[in-house]
Amino acid sequence: MIPPLGTIEGFFGRPYSWAERTALMRFLQPHGYGFYLYAPKADTFLRRRWREPHPAEEMAALSAFAADCRAAGVAFGVGLSPFELHFDFTPEAKAALTDKLAAIDSAGCRWLAILFDDMKGDLTDLARRQAEIVAFAAERTKAERLIVTPSYYTDDPLLDRVFGQRPSGYLQDLGAALDPAIDLMWTGEEVCALEFSPGHLARVADEMGRNPFLWDNYPVNDGPRMSRHLHLRAFTGRPAAIGAHIAGHAVNPASQAILSAIPMLTLAAGYARGDDYAYGQAFREAAFAVCGADLAALLLADLGALQDAGLGELSEERRAKLRVRYAAFDHAAAREVVGWLDGAYAITGEDLQTQ
Repeated sequence: MIPPLGTIEGFFGRPYSWAERTALMRFLQPHGYGFYLYAPKADTFLRRRWREPHPAEEMAALSAFAADCRAAGVAFGVGLSPFELHFDFTPEAKAALTDKLAAIDSAGCRWLAILFDDMKGDLTDLARRQAEIVAFAAERTKAERLIVTPSYYTDDPLLDRVFGQRPSGYLQDLGAALDPAIDLMWTGEEVCALEFSPGHLARVADEMGRNPFLWDNYPVNDGPRMSRHLHLRAFTGRPAAIGAHIAGHAVNPASQAILSAIPMLTLAAGYARGDDYAYGQAFREAAFAVCGADLAALLLADLGALQDAGLGELSEERRAKLRVRYAAFDHAAAREVVGWLDGAYAITGEDLQTQ
């Protein structure tokens, strides 16, 4: 069973340009990627300044991208992070949320994701408060599908250390309080899960009262350490058998839009081929489809340097040689490699704190 596949642009740092979004969306659509959720951490009008309207120019671009998605047969959605609204759901806040939902609807949003991640959540009645916000939004949005990211969206204790101890029974309570038609996102046993198993997902489904909607944090590379690596290798640890245990599979791509298409194609291949999936062959095929034969061969030869060693272990001499090799190609993927080598995609701790 192949679940709904799509992109969730939900990373920190420099967001994609509208041209990059459009190129990625259009390239992936024929390969089974049927939705695109716009939720870049850098869009402050969806996060810390969510109560403020988007500038007219940005809203026009958002609407144009939604129209491009519609023309391609891709469901367009927006991820709204109403920052710490569960602490202050006053009449004024409700009015601001109503206005924001109307603006998102007017842009042509078919799916709406309400994201409660990246904010303090150690309240005993957190689930009740968030369910109230979601129910309020559900009554006002025109979106066809509503998805919620819990504050605690993984088993990973990292969230408890950063955002406060999760309330006892939080996931069960939130699932019980939400309409069963509303999806709940989950990143797995860690924030960046190495694998998903049917057994793990069945346990989470039992807690949520529905199959989880995967937010897959590969090939994303948006941390201060991760941004020093290009995540290009094929997907592993996502057996086709998990398709029967999830409501959808959203991939959070890397900061490099075109290069992200390489591993993203391999995920689709993994679902399609099942037990016949071979990740090395899938990478070679995907790299060829994205980059052409010569550039794909170069990426294969340099995987150890680009993904495994990364900028921290590359000498200045090796980096300079790589730059010359990739600068010789007139291809968007090669330009992304060059930009990465030049530090254009570096993420700082400040980015994580302020976006």
